[in-house]
Amino acid sequence: MKQTKQVRIFNSQSAETIAVGASPYSILLGGEHSEGQLGIIEMLVPPGSGPVPHEHKGFQECFYVLEGEVEMKTKEQTVLARKGDLVHIPLDGPVHCFKNTGSQHARLLCIVVPSGLDAFFREAGRPIPVGTMPEVTGPPSPEQVAQLNLTAEKYGQKLYPKNYLD
Repeated sequence: MKQTKQVRIFNSQSAETIAVGASPYSILLGGEHSEGQLGIIEMLVPPGSGPVPHEHKGFQECFYVLEGEVEMKTKEQTVLARKGDLVHIPLDGPVHCFKNTGSQHARLLCIVVPSGLDAFFREAGRPIPVGTMPEVTGPPSPEQVAQLNLTAEKYGQKLYPKNYLD
């Protein structure tokens, strides 16, 4: 029996929201809805927050800044991306990270091809209610960092120390 492909509409209220550090990441479209070809994640990044330097082989990533600003950093460059800017991390791209350097939350639309980052966030983070901010009680323990590194490796990523790109 041939399966018909349907146009689907997803909205932010039905998104799965995952706490990753101090940020809620809402999975708007996961690999399960795109035959593993695409992931779209809305990221709300508090001032001073952002992921540690990392790299991922086998996929590319774009960040479209919807609100606020983030500093995107690699070994070669540091750029400030503001509302309306698009940052592209190419396939098998360099070690990179970003940080919200503004005074307001930054809101990013992260597009990943193929999907997989959504699955990493589901395993590494924890579900929280839509529209809420995660409660952060302090830095992760060494055991939590070790587990995060294992999970990242499982999904083709490598995490580096916070000051790796300094």
